[in-house]
Amino acid sequence: MTPPSVVTDERFAQGLTFSQWLIDIATPENLAREASMNRPRQDWSAHLRTWYDDTKLSDAQVAALRWLAAQPGGPAKMLVIAEEWSSDCRRDVPVFARMADAAPFDLRIFRRDGKRFSSSARPTLAEAPDSNADLMAEFLNDKNGQTWQSIPVAVFYTKDLRYLYHYTEYPAIYHKDTIVPKIRTGGGDKAFADLQQSPFFRVWGQAAVDEIITALHERLVMAG
Repeated sequence: MTPPSVVTDERFAQGLTFSQWLIDIATPENLAREASMNRPRQDWSAHLRTWYDDTKLSDAQVAALRWLAAQPGGPAKMLVIAEEWSSDCRRDVPVFARMADAAPFDLRIFRRDGKRFSSSARPTLAEAPDSNADLMAEFLNDKNGQTWQSIPVAVFYTKDLRYLYHYTEYPAIYHKDTIVPKIRTGGGDKAFADLQQSPFFRVWGQAAVDEIITALHERLVMAG
């Protein structure tokens, strides 16, 4: 039997809006937290704000999001688990914010980790009581025989918090597990940093929108 979700109205309300998240990223408390690969955190807030400002949804995407939100039992709330050290989060979370603006959805963003970077396959609050391990544990990524705390996660709920669908890490057309190692082999971190500033990251950000819209449409049509 599946245990009840930890996502209640009270818990959802504890998440940050996109504007609050940008402010939080720049705080000394956040910058003192551990990041991935034992690297110091950077203040990515200006970059993320620019990425958001430069993100535009197509007329068809906006119309589709509004149609979805207007359906009985349609998506109304969007819960995102993210950390700004993640290139996938830097690409997609500003795009999620644009989607929330358009639909509109009530968007709330939660940190994945506490003060320490979590490398556990199945995180728990017992090992990281200052984290959102219990949220992350509901949306772990099982692939290639392993379990990952992949982010970003974007979870869509109805107005009364009935689960509809969740998106994880990157769109299907971005073959990250094969592309990124190849790029790093040829040019190291700089080559991957260049990829993140290239038009391809924009294309994959838009692909995430299309993938999410399509999944939500299928969920509503098949439920009807």
